[in-house]
Amino acid sequence: MIILSCKDLFKSYGIDTILDRVTFGINEGDKIGLIGANGAGKSTLLKIISGIIDYDDGELFIDKNKKVGYLSQHLSLDSNNTIYSEMLSVFSELLALEEKIKDLELKMNEPYDANNADYHNKIINEYTISTELYTNKNGYTYKGEISRVLKGLGFNEEDFDKEIRILSGGQKTRVALCKLLLVNPEILLLDEPTNHLDLDAIEWLEEYLKSYKGSIIIISHDRFFLDAVTNRTMELLNGKMLSYDGNYTKFIEFRKKDFENRLKAYNLQQAEIKRQEDIIERYRSFNREKSIRAAESRQKALDKIERIDSPDKDPTGAKIKFTAQITSGNDVLYMENLSKSFGDKKLFSNINMDIKRGEKIALIGENGRGKTTLLKIIMEKENKDNGIVVLGKNVFIGYYDQEQSNLNIENTIIDEVWDEFPNMTTTEIRSALAAFLFRGEEVFKKISTLSGGEKCRINLLKLMLSESNLLLLDEPTNHLDIMSREALEDAIMSYDGTVLLISHDRYFLNKVINRIYELKETEVKEYLGNYNYYVEKKKNPLRFAYEEEIEGKSKTQIQQEKRKKREVEKAEKELKQKIKNIEDEISNKESYLVELQNDLCLEEVYSNPTKSEEVNKEILKVEKELEELYSQWERFIR
Repeated sequence: MIILSCKDLFKSYGIDTILDRVTFGINEGDKIGLIGANGAGKSTLLKIISGIIDYDDGELFIDKNKKVGYLSQHLSLDSNNTIYSEMLSVFSELLALEEKIKDLELKMNEPYDANNADYHNKIINEYTISTELYTNKNGYTYKGEISRVLKGLGFNEEDFDKEIRILSGGQKTRVALCKLLLVNPEILLLDEPTNHLDLDAIEWLEEYLKSYKGSIIIISHDRFFLDAVTNRTMELLNGKMLSYDGNYTKFIEFRKKDFENRLKAYNLQQAEIKRQEDIIERYRSFNREKSIRAAESRQKALDKIERIDSPDKDPTGAKIKFTAQITSGNDVLYMENLSKSFGDKKLFSNINMDIKRGEKIALIGENGRGKTTLLKIIMEKENKDNGIVVLGKNVFIGYYDQEQSNLNIENTIIDEVWDEFPNMTTTEIRSALAAFLFRGEEVFKKISTLSGGEKCRINLLKLMLSESNLLLLDEPTNHLDIMSREALEDAIMSYDGTVLLISHDRYFLNKVINRIYELKETEVKEYLGNYNYYVEKKKNPLRFAYEEEIEGKSKTQIQQEKRKKREVEKAEKELKQKIKNIEDEISNKESYLVELQNDLCLEEVYSNPTKSEEVNKEILKVEKELEELYSQWERFIR
């Protein structure tokens, strides 16, 4: 069933057409990935659907029974609230119902007055209706759901009482996402939801959205995320919408075949048109009455042909190519027993790494663990507490800063590059900028006016021109559209130097990385493969045991791992049984509570003050026991 549709939707800003007669429909349960180059109009479309901005022409239909929820990259929250109180605001109806139930309980505990039986009956009926409504609206589980969503998206219990006004921009975005998920709208619009999430939080969000009962439209440059969540893909290209069944990877296959088929049809028609035009020209050259009539007849037939438009070419990404001017020694970077803290906050300790020439290595770990700090220690921009860092012979570092803090916002684009590479000619500078999609008068734009993606491209250009042989990249794909990400992937794969990078882009990690270091508080753990290898190894530590034994792991070590695995499995089995026992007890208590509440409606109970008081006391006792059981359950499932 269609719950949302657009027909000939048109939107422009001045002379710039953003949406050019866009038409599509969304069925109930669809999970759609909305993709396109930066500036293609994706966010504009979501804002139109959510009612934030108007469209100029066309039709927009949204099922009136469906609630629309929109997560943009700029959301307003009540800065005076704590994180937890902001989440509670979603459940204002339940909170009011809780107060009503408490008030009714107090009234039911008043001494029974036989002369005022109607009043007591009314209170009991209201209580019964209110508690049923409270149960139906998940009143006994919403606090657990708040905790589950907040923890899933990276907040600890210590964070719950933090005021929103002291949070970073990324944390505020996560708070807004938590709030939107708890609102649970039937149509969920998400604009770059994985920004500011670490890998654990992204994986949690994937699982959450896969089981989401509503319909979803997601704008994301995270191709791995789109593959995991979506079942349809829509692409905005030159203001028009193209729609395909399947996730991102399927879309790439379909789009390629579709383009080839449309190009073939276009070329065949162009060849036939050319053949007919040649025949017409030849007939006319005969200059006889019959041949001229034949030419006119063919021309009329040719004019009636419905011309096939030339298929739009895909927009191209930046032309990135990294080269190392000087080849480094084989030993590029060595770290031993490295540690770093800020005050009482320990980031990491006992860190050991040995990086060789030509390796492509990813550094991953939870947000706040110190990955960026580690890169700055390597560059001597941050002091270490203990340990040693040794750069190899002829190693020259190029650094990509995700914060873009090395850009002078007062510079123009051309001056920003020229200041760093003063020996380049005007022609060389402008050619390099053109390769990174800065052409014509655009090169005179001020850095302060640029988007995040444009700033990224400038920093990548400067990195390319540095010709360094060790690249330290901190979230290089942030703000880049998919085409630019693919161009960056190809550049790194063909690069003859060494790369150590931080990234949450799993598609990117799978494609370019051959080794992963996971940064933890007391160690760094090594995984000898790409992201898929890392995931499999985390799920099943013995999955690649044979291969790793070849790499030098002894049989004794493997046996120890097996023993530890059995111990872990035994502990997990015992924990699951404990959780099951608690859940069974909760179920029994809930059923008993319903029976007690029904007893209050019986005449022999509510007409007898003593029995009524006994039942009410038992209800309070069972509710207290349930509260404790739910607390135990939450502790076990963390």
